[in-house]
Amino acid sequence: MEIKVLEESDITNVAPSNSAISIRDLKKSFDGKEFVLNGMSLEIPRGKITVLIGYSGTGKSVLLKHILGLLKPTSGRIHILGQDITDMDTDQLTKLRHSFGMLFQYAALFDDMSALENVIFPLKEHRRDLTREKMVETARARLKESGLDEKHYKKLPSEMSGGMRKRVGLARALALDPEILVYDEPTTGLDPVLTEMVDNLIVSTHNLRPGTTSVVVSHDLYAAFRIGDYVAMLDSGRVLLHGTPQDFLDSDIDLVKRFVSKGVRKELHVGHDDRSTE
Repeated sequence: MEIKVLEESDITNVAPSNSAISIRDLKKSFDGKEFVLNGMSLEIPRGKITVLIGYSGTGKSVLLKHILGLLKPTSGRIHILGQDITDMDTDQLTKLRHSFGMLFQYAALFDDMSALENVIFPLKEHRRDLTREKMVETARARLKESGLDEKHYKKLPSEMSGGMRKRVGLARALALDPEILVYDEPTTGLDPVLTEMVDNLIVSTHNLRPGTTSVVVSHDLYAAFRIGDYVAMLDSGRVLLHGTPQDFLDSDIDLVKRFVSKGVRKELHVGHDDRSTE
């Protein structure tokens, strides 16, 4: 696989059909002078796990907000599932967001709602055609899929462990049966045991949903290599390298080599068959 930094000359007007998300020469400036995103181009393939990594301040969060339609680019184009979202209005973006499921950094559950009610919430907001019974049935199925024991369904977030809250957050992200799952720093602040649990949960959820595209924003390079089909490293508002974990290990780019040497365990063996789904 040939790896290269995507340049403006690589850009065409039509997103590749095998891309769930297509970013073309994306630029974003908040003050008209400095660019947080500075000509970023990236193709995120359908049905794969892609992990976005990079040092703090490289544009990961700003890119994510553009993908979700929360920010408008200064210039450039963004295609989501074949649709150009760059000039969409609020109603169009709201409809498109039904295709996304989002697991927030700290789960972001509603404190006064039980696990079950947290998962029902997006169904009440966006699937008002469903009966209450069907919403409950769907929510229970998603909680089961996320690995939460039924005895915890009526608990409030304050009564749950960190791992339980992550599972509820994932169940809520799955409630609308999205085509794209987004994980925003899902293991930040977790101990090594919970970190491994969340990583395995991402992989098992992805494997249970063939065709789903998973995008993980992370600072954890070891986890990125363990769970990702592809990894994209951001630097100075651009994509420095996009490829498989092995491509990163083989890279001669100095910044990539330094990042890898500090972030990957020496005993790591890269390979798709090594990914655990326990």
